[in-house]
Parts: sequence; structure tokens; C-alpha cells
Amino acid sequence: MAAFMFAIGGYAQSDDFGIWTSIEAQKKINKKFSVALEGELRTRDNVKTNDRWSIGLDASYKLTKWLKASAGYTFLYDNNERISYYEEGDRKVESGAVNVGDPKKRAEYWAPRHRFNVSLTASQSFGNLEVSLRERWQYTYRPEKTVSSRYSYWDEEWDEEEHSFRGKGKNVLRSRLQLEYKLKSIGLTPYANVELYNAWDVQKTRYTIGTEYKITKQHAMEFFYRYQDIRSNDDFEPEPDMHILGIGYKFKF
Repeated sequence: MAAFMFAIGGYAQSDDFGIWTSIEAQKKINKKFSVALEGELRTRDNVKTNDRWSIGLDASYKLTKWLKASAGYTFLYDNNERISYYEEGDRKVESGAVNVGDPKKRAEYWAPRHRFNVSLTASQSFGNLEVSLRERWQYTYRPEKTVSSRYSYWDEEWDEEEHSFRGKGKNVLRSRLQLEYKLKSIGLTPYANVELYNAWDVQKTRYTIGTEYKITKQHAMEFFYRYQDIRSNDDFEPEPDMHILGIGYKFKF
């Protein structure tokens, strides 16, 4: 354990570290149809900052023994930090006071996002081992947001000027390959997966190892470690490479 935390600390010099917590309620309507409601809180900046909270509703239907379809909506409320940078043609760049790429202004604000998804999951069991592949289309819309002030790095103070960030939508295809092994005698189901985020190119990859612990027939806990590797980024949803520890609680009724 000490060695693991040392490794996390070493990576934190260049990567971020956060803790993700969640609580989920599941209801099985019949043998094929089920619904779930999940709430989540995430942190960033080495657990110093609340990154976002969300609440989502999901419904799934078992098409065949090996194929499941699902659809869902999630409301997200994000803690944003948006930084603009000096570009060619700016007067301060032309005068030589600053360089292209130097930070110009920073905005900090909370704002909502709306996320919709549709998934197909194929799975096959080999004894206690299950292999699954999930393909998920995800659309996220960020409404326009106006802030009352931004911090100016040049003046070293807030400019007290309104600025609007335009609304924008984003489509992503998420492909996840997962292995899990059921240890029924002790109530554990360890798993490992890799997930690719594709938006015309691979934007990020997530590597996860974890386990679900079945406390009773209705109650379960989940623990995982995840590494998030960013391949490309933009000003719509900037994210750093990140180490994540997760803990979740699930209730079935």
C-alpha cells in the first residue's frame, strides 16, 4: 500500500489526482428490463477542488442472452476554469510585452451540462469469467454561459467585464472492453477494463482495475483505481492526465 501511494505521489507532480464517489439505486422491473438512478461527486487538483456533481437516469433492456441495450440522461454541474491565451495579432504580442501562448485571462464558474447516451453491450461467459464489449454513443451539450468578470494576468486583477462562452455540443463514441471474474464464495467480482473515447480521433483512454463487493443480496460496494490518459484536448472540455480512486455504493430493490 505504501509503495502504491508513493507511486501516486510521484505521478502527481505532472498528472492530477482525484477521488470519485457515487451512490446508485437499481430496480429490476422484470427479467429483461431494469432502471437505475445514480448520483456522483468528483474532485480534482489533488482532491483540493470539487470538480463536478451529477445525477443520471438509465434504463436497460436485455435483447438476448448475450446482448443488452441501454439509454440514459445525466445532468452535470461542473466547476469550470477557462483560460484564454495571447494569439498573433494581439497588440501586446506585437509590442513584445508578451509572447504567443502566454495566459491572458481566466474565468472560474459553475455551469450545467446535459448528456445523453445510447449503448449496446455484448457479453460472453466462460465459467466464472465474463468478457464484454460496450459501444456507447454519447452527446453532451453545454449551454451558453455569461460570467461577470475574468482575472487578467496582465493587470493582476479581475476585469469586472461580462464575457460569454457560447453553447456547444459534442459527440463521442466510447468503446469499452472488460474482463470480470466472479468469486461467489466471498462475494467479490474483480474486473479490469480499457475504454477509448473517439471523436474523429482517440481523444482519451481510461484504464481501470477494481472490484465489486456484494455485502448482501441488496447492498454492494465498488472500489477502483483508474488512469486517464489524454490524447487530445480542446477548450470545450479540457482535462489533464489523471489518477483516480473511486468508491461507490449500490442498492437493488
